[in-house]
Amino acid sequence: MLKHLLGASALALALASPALADLKVGSISELSGAGAAAGTNWHDGLVMAFDEINADGGILGEKVEVLSYDSQTDPQVSRALVQKAIDEGAYALMGTVYSGSTIVNMLVSQQAGIPQITGSESPKITAMGNPYIFRTAFGAQKGIPKLVGYLKEQGITKMAVAYANTEFGKGGHDAFMAEAKTAGIEVVAEVPSEQAQTDFAADVVKLKGTGAQAIFVYYTEEESARFLREAQKQSIGIPLYGDTTLIGQKVIDLAGGAAEGVMGHVGLTSDADVPLVKEMVDKFKAKFNYTPDHNAIKGYLGAYALKYATEIAGEADSEKVAETMHGLTLKASEYPGVLMDMSWDDTGEVSRASFLVKVENGHQTVIKQLPAN
Repeated sequence: MLKHLLGASALALALASPALADLKVGSISELSGAGAAAGTNWHDGLVMAFDEINADGGILGEKVEVLSYDSQTDPQVSRALVQKAIDEGAYALMGTVYSGSTIVNMLVSQQAGIPQITGSESPKITAMGNPYIFRTAFGAQKGIPKLVGYLKEQGITKMAVAYANTEFGKGGHDAFMAEAKTAGIEVVAEVPSEQAQTDFAADVVKLKGTGAQAIFVYYTEEESARFLREAQKQSIGIPLYGDTTLIGQKVIDLAGGAAEGVMGHVGLTSDADVPLVKEMVDKFKAKFNYTPDHNAIKGYLGAYALKYATEIAGEADSEKVAETMHGLTLKASEYPGVLMDMSWDDTGEVSRASFLVKVENGHQTVIKQLPAN
C-alpha cells in the first residue's frame, strides 16, 4: 500500500524535492544484447506514456517514477533486476519483452505479490497459473489461429516452418503446428535456429528445397531481418508469412528492401487506421525521431493499463491492482490511453482486435482488421 512521508523533517524534505515521485514502477527491458531493438521500443513507449500520465496529474494524484533497468537480454540478469526493482519499492513492474526472460523473472514478482505487465508472447507465460502476470499483446496461441485461417482461405496446403529454438520461437512453432493440423495444412519441413544466430544461409537452402507453397517464419526482430536479407540474396521465391515480429517496423527498417511483400498477422501496428494509434505514433516520432513498432505501442498502452487499473482499484496496492486486472475491460472511448478496446481474462491473457498486413514501400499496409478472439 502507498506509504506517505510523515513528520516535519520529512515534509520539509519533500517540499525541497518536488521532483521526488510518490509511486515507483520498475521497468526491466532489453536495452542491450540481442533484444535491444525490441526492448528499446518497449521502454521508450512506456516512458512516453508515464511522462504524459505525470503531466496530467499522475496516478491517483501521485507522480510516478520509472525505475529503469537493462536486462541485457539475459534471463538471469532480468531475474536479479526484478528483485532489485521490488527491493527499491516498485509497486508494479513493466517487462520483460523476451519470453525466455519473462518465464524466469516472473516467478520473483509472483512470490512477492507484485503485478507484472509484459510484452512477451510465448503461450507458456499465461499457462503457468501466475496470478500477477498480464500481457499487453496476446500470445501466439491467440494470434496464429487468425493467420492460419487466412492461409487456408488462400488455398495453401503445404508449408515449411522456420523458427528460433528459444522459448519464444518454440511457442510460436507449437501454436502454428497445432493450427496447421486442424486446418489441414501439411508442414513439410521444420528448420530451427539458435538465438542471435547471424548466418541463415544454410537455413534458406533447406527451406528452398522443401516443395512448400509458403513458409511460416517465427524469429525475434534482429534474427528476422537477417533471415529476410538472406532469403532475398538467395531469391527464395516462396511467400513468407509471420506473426507480429517478422513484419514489425523495426524488422522492416533493419531488413531494408528484403522485407517487401512479406505478409502476416500483427497484434498492433503503427500503420493501423485507428485514430488513437495514429495520434500516439505521431507523438512518438516527434519525441524519439523514429517510427515505433508494436513493442513501443505495447509499452505505451501497458503504462496506461496500469494507471487505469490502479485508479479503479482505488489505491496503489499491488494485490488490489492485480485483482482488478483479472476480468478487466478497458474501452478506448472511456480510457483513451489503451488506444483500442482490450480485456484481460483470469490468466492475464489479453484480448483485442488485430490486423493482417503486407509490407509495401517500407511500411505495413493493413489488409484486414480482425475481431478479438
